[in-house]
Order: sequence, then structure tokens, then C-alpha cells
Amino acid sequence: MAGETKKRRLIDYKVEILETNMLKVTRKKWTGLCISAPAMLVAVLFAGTSSAQQVAGEIPASPDTLRICASANENPYTSKDGSGFENKVAQIIAKAMDRKAVFVYTEKPAIYLVRDFLDKNQCDVVMGLDTGDERVLTSKPYYRTGYVFVTRTDRNIHIKDWEDGQLEKLVSIAISVGSPAELILKAIGKYETNMNYMYSLINFKSPRNQYVRLDPSRMVNEVIQGKADAAIAYGAEVGRYVKASSVPLTMEFVPEDRVADGQGKTIEFNYSQSMAVRKSDGEILKQIDAAIAKEQSQITKVLEDEGIPLLPIES
Repeated sequence: MAGETKKRRLIDYKVEILETNMLKVTRKKWTGLCISAPAMLVAVLFAGTSSAQQVAGEIPASPDTLRICASANENPYTSKDGSGFENKVAQIIAKAMDRKAVFVYTEKPAIYLVRDFLDKNQCDVVMGLDTGDERVLTSKPYYRTGYVFVTRTDRNIHIKDWEDGQLEKLVSIAISVGSPAELILKAIGKYETNMNYMYSLINFKSPRNQYVRLDPSRMVNEVIQGKADAAIAYGAEVGRYVKASSVPLTMEFVPEDRVADGQGKTIEFNYSQSMAVRKSDGEILKQIDAAIAKEQSQITKVLEDEGIPLLPIES
């Protein structure tokens, strides 16, 4: 009976999500947001990983450079100091293309990079978009990962499926608003009891028609400090912080969603990641694909060093 109740909840919530259709949720970015927020564009030309030159104004396209649009403050993906793992992957790709990596930084969140920068020819590529993103041309995927449970190892929590009895014992679960993790909590009836805690992590800001990012390091710290029983987050976001924790943590991929909605759809938790170019830049895409194929082992090492749990890349 409990299983049937959860199944009905899952279908009801998924139908509601399809009917409202307010946001398109991807593994770490939202699209279709109706908001306009002016921001200053900061461009930095990297001569290498250890030195940088400030560049004023727009950076013109050049066959000698690869202009990468990036958020200046979106660790662990990208950071103005070059410490993000996508910074490192971009450097590898640019070198393989015999180009210099030029990072075009913005204070805006990464969700705006396609609309406000790539589409306006402020850069040549954007890193880490879902493979097949319809707004752009995407490269062959260079890694694949998924949502994970992060728990303290001493709690001995291992969730085998979304009907697992251990879920009933989890009172506070750290998740990002608008993510697949939120959808599954709604589906299994854990959303209402977790909602107050979830919104406290973003200081009760409303996510309606705006992007509110929860720092992934905070999600992990909530688990470390025992304030959260678990975190459900995208593996690429939290791998660095799980690896660096002095408190032993367990990171396991979340179970597959096996209960379809009324249209036969399930919640997706695993995503392949690609580099993206404008739809008119097919030639650059061919060069990027060749660079990925050539340097895949080096790219994978960067990701493994980052602590990202990797899944086999789908062909």
C-alpha cells in the first residue's frame, strides 16, 4: 500500500510539473528564465595557468585564440583565479587546438552564458552544457556523471531505491531548489517536511523567476556538521568538497527513477557534458571534437583528481 501511495504521488507531481512548465531543469543550469539583470563584463586573457593579463573591452575572434565564456565565481566549475576544473579542461582543449585559451569572465551566473555572451559573439565556446542542448551545437561529451547522495560514513546510509525505508529516517536533506533532487523529493512525499530546511539554505529567497544558487560546498558542510542527514547534489558540484573533507563521507549515485508519469517519463539524474558553440560554428566544433578525442585521457585525469564520480560516456 505504501508503495502504491508513493507511486500516485510521483505521477501527480510530475503531471503538475509538466502543466506549469515554468522552468526547464538541467543538471546545474536553468533556462527560460524571464529576468534581466545588467552586469559588467570582465575579460581576462590567460597566457597560461599561472599568469593572466587584464583585457579591456570585447575580445575579437581570432584563429589563434579560443574564447571561453565563464562565470568568475562558480566553483568548482569555473573561477577567475583559474582553479575551476572547467578552466583546466578548457586549457587542455585550447592547447590541443593550437590556440591560446582566452577566458571571458562575467559576474553573472553560468546559466546566462549562452544567452548573454555566446549568442552575442562575446566568446567561442561555453563549457559544461548538457549534451544535445537545443540552443547550441554541442561537442562529443567529455564526461558523464549524475546526482549523488552525500552522507557521513559513520551514519551507514545506503539508499538502494526510492522506496528504501532509510529515506523515512532522513529529516533534513540539502538540495538545490529547482533541481531533479527537488522533483524526486516531491514524488516520494519528502518535500513538505524538508521544505523549511531547504529554503533556509538560501536564506528563504524566492526562486520564482530568478536564479538562486546554493553553494555546493555548503551542502557538503551541512552534512559534515550533522545539520543535514544527507545531501543530494550533482556529482561534479560536490566531488571536490567530499574529497577534501576531514570527516569521512560516502558519495553514491542516487537510484534510478523507475516510476513513470502519465506521459511515460521519468526523472533523469545522469547527464553527459559537452562544450557548446553557436549553431553557425560547425567548423570550430569539428576542431573541438578532435581535441577531445586526442586529450580524453588527460581530461579524465583532471576530473578524477577533482573527485568527480564518473559514469561511462555514452556514444
